[in-house]
Amino acid sequence: MRQGRHRLWALLAAWLLTMPCLAACPAWSAAHAARELQALHDQLDAWNHAYRTEGRSPVPDAIYDQALARYEAWHACFPRQALPPLAHLADATGTTTAPVAQTGLAKLPDAAAVQAWMAARHGDDLWVQPKADGVAVTLLYVDGRLRQATSRGDGLHGSDWTAKVRRIAAVPQRLPHAPARVVLQGELVWNLPGHRQARDGGVRARADVAGALARDPFDAQAAAHIGLFVWDWPSGPDDMPARLAGLVAMGFGTSAALTRPVRSLEDVRHWRERWYRGALPFATDGTVLRQGHRPPAAAWKPEPPAWAVAWKYPPAQALATVRAVDFRRGRRGGLSVVLELEPVVLDDRTVRRVSLGSLARWRRLDLRPGDQVALSLAGLTIPRFDAVVWRTRERARVEVPADAGHGPLDCWHPLPGCRRQFLARLDWLAGRQRLALDGMGESTWQALIDAGLLHGLFDWLTLTPAQLAAVPGIGPTRARRLAEAFARTRARSFARWLQALGMPPAGRSSLPDWRTLAARDTAAWNDQPGVGPGRAASLQAFFHHPEVVRLAARLHAAGVKGF
Repeated sequence: MRQGRHRLWALLAAWLLTMPCLAACPAWSAAHAARELQALHDQLDAWNHAYRTEGRSPVPDAIYDQALARYEAWHACFPRQALPPLAHLADATGTTTAPVAQTGLAKLPDAAAVQAWMAARHGDDLWVQPKADGVAVTLLYVDGRLRQATSRGDGLHGSDWTAKVRRIAAVPQRLPHAPARVVLQGELVWNLPGHRQARDGGVRARADVAGALARDPFDAQAAAHIGLFVWDWPSGPDDMPARLAGLVAMGFGTSAALTRPVRSLEDVRHWRERWYRGALPFATDGTVLRQGHRPPAAAWKPEPPAWAVAWKYPPAQALATVRAVDFRRGRRGGLSVVLELEPVVLDDRTVRRVSLGSLARWRRLDLRPGDQVALSLAGLTIPRFDAVVWRTRERARVEVPADAGHGPLDCWHPLPGCRRQFLARLDWLAGRQRLALDGMGESTWQALIDAGLLHGLFDWLTLTPAQLAAVPGIGPTRARRLAEAFARTRARSFARWLQALGMPPAGRSSLPDWRTLAARDTAAWNDQPGVGPGRAASLQAFFHHPEVVRLAARLHAAGVKGF
């Protein structure tokens, strides 16, 4: 839950400034800092209002957490900027006094921090639970009957949810074998039988619960989907085994079974991985570590305690700052847009750039340096742009190159206005599915161009080790290997060389040799399987373009098969 997070983030702001996901203090003037802090302050307040009063989550919780961390970090950078406290709880604090304070949890950043926390407690009497992704509630039972259900609120006072909770079948109205007064703390969760967090993610489970509780009247159908995970018995016995036994006796055996003893980081990793990848009946967002013995409940305060911490799962999304907007011209002349980012960590990967796609999409989104965007990983490896989270108040000027005048048969030489497209052609032909020139990335091609060694697409075919070694950054050993790799391309298949040249897709056409292909006119191409009129025209234009004809002649002279 989001309550109380501002206290935690204030304590961690200095640490957050050292993390890769948050750059060092921005080089802002006092006036600029005031505008940016106010903008983010207002955005956070708006999100909190929607969450508390309407039961909506305008942004995923991971993005909210990172935005809040960004705000606290900026505030630490510019402490003289006086802003009102974030109204995290003002919208729905409530006036009902909780029987025991809701403490919240500090979040440990990584395994090393978890190990240090455990070591400080000598690894004794430690327990781990899944961190349920729901809405916190405090339940009070008197003489075995449910007397009060209270939201977290500010930790001391919350909303009276008793009438609504009485309609949730998962919350027992009576407790068998219970002491005269029982206080339980837990999470109202959205029932998700067979849910696997690694596979299914959060699926807005928390928002579904919060939304149901925010609606009036309370929807009986939604109530049927709400479950209960009891994660503590503040009024229970001093030691954990006795508390767990008592929970089982009162009918909370399923919750008790999810509290497991641990003695080492390996034990914690075991349960963390098991709950992350295995099936649970509700969504989770990490694990919680607890000491079995802790202070009496009357001493608890509405702030993260020393005796319990959370270790959250890697966020499915990361918040990133746009550093620059890079317009890249592809080998066929089209413009695409790449966002250069301040480095962020996403699932143990450091992400520095993300493709936005077409120029039209960039114009629609109007992204500028300083804007904050949400990222995720597509297929667990490729960074993907998801959404604009909020925009900087200072709208930097972005120079957009002309998006017309270049096509798929232009820019065969690194002339002014053509260098990017020419470089894209080189990068394309080096690909594994074409000539497989491992080690020849964009920076190496650029170095050869800057050294004056490449004036045409296939000039690299005749470069000697001595010429390559003279290029800054390429030593004698690498020069010899590159020259050998260049020489090996002569043995690549005719079809691969056609792809390297940039031949348009030819369907299922036969590709016997250059002479046969160049003799086909548009009608002949149109008769080939998988080739329609538009593609036939493109193929005919390609094989008769003067630059392509000249390059084919060069490959013929180099002894490349098929030319």
